[in-house]
Amino acid sequence: MSSDLPPLRPTLNFAPELLLRAQPVRVVFFDVDGVLTDGGLYFSEAGETIKRFHTLDGHGIKLLQRAGITPAVISGRDAPALRVRLGALGVTHLRLGTEDKCPAAESILAELGLDWSQAAAMGDDWPDLSMLRRAALACAPATAHVEVLALAHHVTARAPGMGAVRELCDLLLVASGRYASELEAAAR
Repeated sequence: MSSDLPPLRPTLNFAPELLLRAQPVRVVFFDVDGVLTDGGLYFSEAGETIKRFHTLDGHGIKLLQRAGITPAVISGRDAPALRVRLGALGVTHLRLGTEDKCPAAESILAELGLDWSQAAAMGDDWPDLSMLRRAALACAPATAHVEVLALAHHVTARAPGMGAVRELCDLLLVASGRYASELEAAAR
């Protein structure tokens, strides 16, 4: 019965120069607070950090992995909730509790046998600037600090912790040529 359905046509549209910039990307570095989350810091009565993640972002990360693009997370903070979420998503390239993000990213690049010309980065504040300056594709949520926005090749329409990461994932999937086939497979 599903064979009678017409194929889905993607509605996403990115600028050709942005897609060309994204084509060689094989690893994506994500900040956490203000990128994977809304940037708010929530604390339990016991002082434990509580974080809110969006399912759109999580599914985007899974789609990246299926497309052969490695998600990596580099954050100045470390929290049990973050480790649980990243573990559930199968994200294994982590550097948590580090403010010096460029060396952390370079160690992941070395592990993967990649270089900055094959990397994208998404950040929102000054600790992310060193990664964003080096990455082939720099991305920021619209709420990012003005200096980060000035470096970004792409600023998301979606808010952090509300699908901004998914927007970057979709861009990379379109650039890799995998978006349409993943969309069609999901709609079968």
